[in-house]
Order: sequence, then C-alpha cells, then structure tokens
Amino acid sequence: MFDLRWIREHPDAFDRSLVRRGDQPLSEQVLDLDAQRRGAQTRLQEMQERRNAASKQIGAAMQDGRKDEAEQLKSEVGDIKGQMDAVEAEEKESADALSDLLSGIPNVLDDDVPDGADEDDNREVRTVGEVTDLGFEPREHFDIGEALGLMDFETAAELSGSRFVILKGALARMERALADFMLDIHTDEYGYTEISPPLLVRDDVLFGTGQLPKFADDLFRTEDGRWLIPTAEVPLTNMVAGKILEAAELPVRVTAHTSCFRAEAGAAGRDTRGMLRQHQFYKVELVSVVAPDESDAELDRMTGCAEEVLKRLGLPYRLVVLCSGDTGFGAAKTHDIEVWMPGQATYREISSCSNTRAFQARRMNARYRPAGEGQGPEHVHTLNGSGVAIGRALIAVLENYQNEDGSVTVPEALRPYMAGLEVIRADV
Repeated sequence: MFDLRWIREHPDAFDRSLVRRGDQPLSEQVLDLDAQRRGAQTRLQEMQERRNAASKQIGAAMQDGRKDEAEQLKSEVGDIKGQMDAVEAEEKESADALSDLLSGIPNVLDDDVPDGADEDDNREVRTVGEVTDLGFEPREHFDIGEALGLMDFETAAELSGSRFVILKGALARMERALADFMLDIHTDEYGYTEISPPLLVRDDVLFGTGQLPKFADDLFRTEDGRWLIPTAEVPLTNMVAGKILEAAELPVRVTAHTSCFRAEAGAAGRDTRGMLRQHQFYKVELVSVVAPDESDAELDRMTGCAEEVLKRLGLPYRLVVLCSGDTGFGAAKTHDIEVWMPGQATYREISSCSNTRAFQARRMNARYRPAGEGQGPEHVHTLNGSGVAIGRALIAVLENYQNEDGSVTVPEALRPYMAGLEVIRADV
C-alpha cells in the first residue's frame, strides 16, 4: 500500500495526488490513525518495561523476606496486565482502521501524469499507421462475424446470458492463432517466461494486486470463497508475494495466455453488442518485477512489446498517457494503446501498460536484496500490461481486414498459425 513514513514527510504530495484523481484529501485522517496506533504502541512498550522491572523486584523482595512489598508488586503487575489488554485492543482497533483506510486509497500518481477528469483528457503520444481507408462503408465486427456464420451471440446467451459469444471455425482458430502469435513474440524475442497459472485465487492474492477490497463487485466469486481471475496479472504478480529476491534474479518477466472473468458491474449500457466488453475473454498478459530504479525504463519496454504485436498485424493504433482522473487504482502511470476500429470510426483500448511502483509490492510484501553489503531488503516495483487483449485484437483484424464481399483477409503474420489460410469466407 503506502510507506507511512513517506506520508508523514510528504502529506501535501499525498493529498495532491488524491485531489488530482478527483478524490478527497486523506492525509490528516491517515496520520491521526497512525498517531493513535503509534501512541498505543509506545504505551504498551512502557507498560511492558515496567512489568518486567516489577517482576524482577518481586523476586528480589521474596528473597529478602519482604513479603508485603512482594504482594504490592504482584498487585501492580496484575493491574499492568489488565491495562495492557485494554491498550492492545486500542492499538489493534487503530491498526485495523488504518489498514482498512489505506487499502481503499489509490496509488500516488507520477508527477508527469497529465491532469484531467476522464478519457477525453488523456494525452496522445504518437499514432502509428494510417487509419484504414477501405473504400466502402465499413461494418462492425459483430455484423461481419454473424454474416460469416462464425460468431454466435444468440446461442451463447441461451447458455450463459448476455455478454458471451461462441466463435466457430476460422474465427475460433484465429482467436487461438492470435494467442500463439503473441506468446511467440514475447517469449522468443523479448525474453518473457511463459506461465500457465491458476484461474482461481484466494482473497489475499486479489488484495495483493489491488482488486480487493475496492472492486469486489467487478469479480466473480465461487461458492468455496475463491475468485475467478479478472486478469493474469493477479496470479503472475503474486508469484513473488512474501519473497525476498536477490538482485541478480531481477528483472523477472513473465507472460500468460488465460481466460479472464469480469462482472462488468460498472458497464451497464456500454458496448452491449458484440465482443468489446464481455464477462469471459482471453488475454495475453505481461508482468515485470524490477528494481525501483529500473521501472521507468521497463514501462517503456513493456509498452514497446505490446506495440510490436499491432505493428506486425498491420493494425493502426495510437499511444496515449492516461490522465490523472482516468488512471487506474493501482497504477502510478499508465500507457494505453488504442487500436483503430473502422466499424466504429474510432480508436479503442487494446492494451494498458502500467507502472505500479511499490504499491502492489507493499500489499503483497514482495522485496529484493540490493547488491552490496549492509543493505536491507527493499520493495520491488511491479508492472503489468496486456500483450494484448485477444478478443479486441480479433475485432480489430475483422474490421481492418474486411472486404466488400463480406470476407476477411487474414493478416500475413497470422497465416502460419492458421495453416496458411489467406481469406476467411462464409463457407470456411
């Protein structure tokens, strides 16, 4: 979560970050609870010292035959024990209240994150590729997929309700091809280690990456108290939870292709048609664990890895830095990659790459031991990013590579993963 010493020393900076996010200042409340907790701890220590001293005095009085004095000291020790129980309860109450408060406070923003209220205030860094000019009126992905007979929302709704889809034939294969294509790039060329993680996790794992307690309504929980992962970031990042890594073990770079599950509790009425916002989807995730002085460069590196996927698919996109009001709860800074969707005539997010700095590491107690003698363990920095969202990549391919006759040209980079298929037609 947070370094309380830093908040004590920089309360204005702490509050300024909250205000930039559109929240209320909380340093005074945090520091009041911290003072109560520390005050109780000080009193407990003083009581412990007096109890220990009195216990020694009891032994000396008994040896010297001073029974009355010994009895008085025993009574004092008993009184101290009762007082300590009350102060321990006070300390626990303050500590729990402080922990509850801190667990719901978002990360401190980097100073260079642009100010703004929402996505309209995000700052464009660059555009790559020319916006696709198809020469005819482009259709949206669901119209293309349904016309091909390879995208079935109706049957999926009968099975599972809204925000699900069944892909068939060449589109099901393209979904798999995209995952393999991305994993090959990230593992073979960028040095990420492929992981096949659990899709069900415990409360503490989601707390570690910041999804709990604040975003419980966005998650699916099983009857035995576990949770379906909303992103592979959750298990991948928690692989270093509670550990002290050696400096030589850093950086850790891992990737995974998994199903992801989100309740989309806050998305009522948004993107109700098609595959853009579903309860179940697939994503290739990138996670890095690095030394603190390397995380800025690692964010740029990770962003470049995700961009490379779109470059090779020939998809136009733009890179934006999220503004203060649009930056996620756990992120200090986020790069969004937005791919061009001709059917909607707009850019849509396909990857978010975030530097959380030590925010997640503190929540999960992930540390490393810097090189050199005499240095104690420090918290690592963690980063995560989509490398990229598979469903949205499939949507982008369908819309950017659609043909006037309803067929879809397969990007050259994907053809080796699709047995050489060049065009998807209704009869394939």
